[in-house]
Amino acid sequence: MKISGFSYVRNGLTYQYPFLQAIQSILPVCDEFVIAVGDSTDGTREAIEALGSPKIKIIDTIWDENLRKSGKIFGQQANIALRETTGDWAFHIQADECIHENDLNKIYEFIAKADKDERIEGLLFNFLNFFGSYKYLNASRYQHTREIRVIRNQRNIYSYKDSQGFRRYPSFDAYLQEHKGYKLKVLDTNLPVFHYNYVRRPDNMSKKAEFFEKFWHNDQYLEKKYNAVKTFDYYNSIDRVKFFPGTHPALMQSELDAEDWEFDPMKITKLIPLKDKIIYSIEDFLQYRFGDYKNYVKVR
Repeated sequence: MKISGFSYVRNGLTYQYPFLQAIQSILPVCDEFVIAVGDSTDGTREAIEALGSPKIKIIDTIWDENLRKSGKIFGQQANIALRETTGDWAFHIQADECIHENDLNKIYEFIAKADKDERIEGLLFNFLNFFGSYKYLNASRYQHTREIRVIRNQRNIYSYKDSQGFRRYPSFDAYLQEHKGYKLKVLDTNLPVFHYNYVRRPDNMSKKAEFFEKFWHNDQYLEKKYNAVKTFDYYNSIDRVKFFPGTHPALMQSELDAEDWEFDPMKITKLIPLKDKIIYSIEDFLQYRFGDYKNYVKVR
């Protein structure tokens, strides 16, 4: 049983993606790691090379600046890396994600278990979406909480939409022609992916957010939203957060130590509509989220 890792990144240093930690966090369970490195100007490629791992294979890519609809560029880049993998299973890690070292053996055991069951096409993970600080998690209803990060390879399984998850398609041509695909049958690991998409100094967060949204919106939208914005307004960008009581992956310790900005949940100003207040109270009591996005079918 061979396991491939794969990812993509562009100017990861400029926008403070923990891409080196992401790669290293899954290398121990991978036989190879393929990463599509976009046309970067900040030493991102060199930083990956400096890791010195013989497992890592870099694919140089050029990002299409005109592909600015629904984040399609991210799915395209993920698929470029995926199609170069040779493993029986492929482990996707994004540039702002990290796996805890304590979970690696468990993940390997889940893959080994799934390998024996032809029904299973992927593994499902929980997402810890950090927001504002390494101490707090996004607790709003408008953030995905579960997704597929390991897939059975060579079965016409490709990145779905903006690379958030995966689906199976009749063929790659069908995928390119925007076939909706079929949800994967997955084994639920209940293991976490540490997702650091909204943890940066407010000024750097603003730069990262504008870069990310560039592949979703046109210049007019970006100019209106970011032209006068120098620092990201964490407090008006989310309705609530919750304290994270656990430990982070050891690879992230240097990032935790470098947190030198204030994030105070008591200063959140975004109002919660009455409907959401009612739903939140019920969900908190039941410990269940209604209407959660489910891009998968769980195998019992």
